[in-house]
Amino acid sequence: MGVIEWNVDPEIVRLFGTFPLKYYGLLFVTGLVLGYLIVKRVYIFEKIPVENLEKLSTYLFIGILAGARIGHCLFYDFAYFSKHPLEIFLPFQITNGNWHFTGFAGLASHGGTIGVILAILLYYYKTRASLLKILDLVAIGTPITAAFIRFGNFMNSEIYGKPTGGDYGVIFMKDDMIPRHPTQLYEAFSYLIIFGLLWYVYKKTNLKKRKGFIFGLLLTTLFSARLFLEIFKEDQVAFEEGMLLNMGQILSIPFIIIGIVLIIVSSIKNQIETV
Repeated sequence: MGVIEWNVDPEIVRLFGTFPLKYYGLLFVTGLVLGYLIVKRVYIFEKIPVENLEKLSTYLFIGILAGARIGHCLFYDFAYFSKHPLEIFLPFQITNGNWHFTGFAGLASHGGTIGVILAILLYYYKTRASLLKILDLVAIGTPITAAFIRFGNFMNSEIYGKPTGGDYGVIFMKDDMIPRHPTQLYEAFSYLIIFGLLWYVYKKTNLKKRKGFIFGLLLTTLFSARLFLEIFKEDQVAFEEGMLLNMGQILSIPFIIIGIVLIIVSSIKNQIETV
């Protein structure tokens, strides 16, 4: 199968000689834009005013960034950020009064998911639009965004997997010379497959009429993939060593349960309405 040696500089260029433009940020934004365009297409197909999506997008953009950032600080590095709370919200590391621009180094997908859900709840509170309908429509484009974020992690040589134990895998040369599972790519391509599944369900079946079904399917499949693929990942933080399940797996379980409940409830409700 062979080994790939990976040593790409995560920094594309420094703007004005100071601010780094990185592949991660570029791919993150690309994922957001592609996700938006997919959902926009669905809105047009559903004959929902695109202006509604534009308003919702503001909530979603803030929700995913704030949620991902706060989630990382709380779930993975609380010991540090509890002593440096300003760095949660500022793209700088502050040491002895000196400010060093780092960007927001540290985002958690589970936190981003929570942020998106809270943003949609706030939008629902403000507009009284159909909550489950919004969740279903936004869910369709979500795996694309998630996939591009993982491509960004690959470019950063981070969140990689355990050693393969053979003559195959990816050597992330910035850290060591050991062939490892490229778990970022495993996740990214899993999410693209999940997008294909959601798109098929939406375009080719009547399951989309069951409000909450597509969103439930997203949560169940995406976080089940995450739960499984974490087996191949190196621990992200020191406190995970020796744990039966790592933090990523622990945080995935509630989303899987919520997804299954939504699928069941939407199916039962559909049966009742068709009787």
